[in-house]
Amino acid sequence: MHPRASEFETQKWTAGVVGLGYVGLPLAVTAASRGLDVIGFDVAQAKVDDLNGGTSHVEDVSDAELREALDAGARFTANESDLSQADALFIAVPSPLGRNRQPDMSYIEAAAETVARVARPGQLVSLESTTYPGTTEDYLLPAIEKAGLRLDEDGFVAFSPERVDPGNVLHTHEIPKVVGGVSEVSGEVAAAAYGRLVDNVHVVSSARAAELTKLLENTYRAVNIAMINELAQVANVFDIDIWEVVDAAATKPFGYQAFYPGPGVGGHCIPLDPQFLAWRARELRVATRFIDLAEDVNLHMPDYVVGRITELLNNSGKALSSSRIVGLGAAYKKNIGDDRESPSMDVLKLLERRGAEVGVLDVHVPTDRLARHGLHALENDADLTDWDLAVVLTDHDDVDYAAVAQQVDLVFDTRGIYRRRGIDAPNVHAL
Repeated sequence: MHPRASEFETQKWTAGVVGLGYVGLPLAVTAASRGLDVIGFDVAQAKVDDLNGGTSHVEDVSDAELREALDAGARFTANESDLSQADALFIAVPSPLGRNRQPDMSYIEAAAETVARVARPGQLVSLESTTYPGTTEDYLLPAIEKAGLRLDEDGFVAFSPERVDPGNVLHTHEIPKVVGGVSEVSGEVAAAAYGRLVDNVHVVSSARAAELTKLLENTYRAVNIAMINELAQVANVFDIDIWEVVDAAATKPFGYQAFYPGPGVGGHCIPLDPQFLAWRARELRVATRFIDLAEDVNLHMPDYVVGRITELLNNSGKALSSSRIVGLGAAYKKNIGDDRESPSMDVLKLLERRGAEVGVLDVHVPTDRLARHGLHALENDADLTDWDLAVVLTDHDDVDYAAVAQQVDLVFDTRGIYRRRGIDAPNVHAL
């Protein structure tokens, strides 16, 4: 075993976390809970001040958990020079797509520049931000070299993809970590460090393999969701209940995994991650037909939902342009307040654009955020009897769906929540 790997395994060391968002903050809190010293860095001073004051901005980290980390010695800073005190730097900065669906590498590039300025001998640098294969070698390897470090002698570089499932009961340390170094030695050192943070580490042969692992995980989901979304449209033409079909297929004990239709895909991973791979593949003149087709199907699901709503209203003698529609849910996933890339938002905006009066009932997404989207928020116990149609876009648990069906003439359920709860109402129509 490399001596540095042994030190990470056996000694107390300091974890530096670059980027304190939905990935970085849980990682920092986990490191503190595992007995390590923690330095969390973020360029947003206001965020840092809130964290040092015990206020968490991440739903999966409670204020109580944050205060426990602070009591254990964790500290948060907007001064990048403090990172030179860390033994390992874990980079968890955003990696969004640009306006033309191309990777925006500016955050990773800025993090690499920070590494070049603060890296010191003996440090491990691990990237966790989702990106295309080769990024770690292209950005972080030159960064440590610029800092005067020699790979595998006094500097170590690896990639370990973030695995965060907002709202899930799994804690960071319970989720297995895939780790790949830009060299075998760097992979060994990184695995030893992550072994102090999580219960299970799976080492792959390279950073590139680890980068592609993350893209495979979410491309798999994107493609299968697109398939069931397309089958939902086919089933509707045949007057077949797609939810019944999925439940029936799920009884097969081998060779099948259930995926369910919905208004599209959202969040920080599924709509975005496959595009990193598709973009890089195009540069190398390699086709990604499954990825491209899946994106096309999923991106157009909000249009299909609006079309079905229009049809339901027409069949009731009402026009969409003069109807009042309440959207149940604006977040991309149930029981959280995250609206990033949410198809629910796309549906609501399309309905407004076509002349409908739209209200939104979502106690998880803050009203000021809905207002920034130009949407009107309703109270959770609002009387819905004057609304023409309710569309379930996000299946939050804290909604009285039976009461909604009693108050509103038409309900369009894009998530199958009425079926799951056994609520049988003649005015409820499923996707």
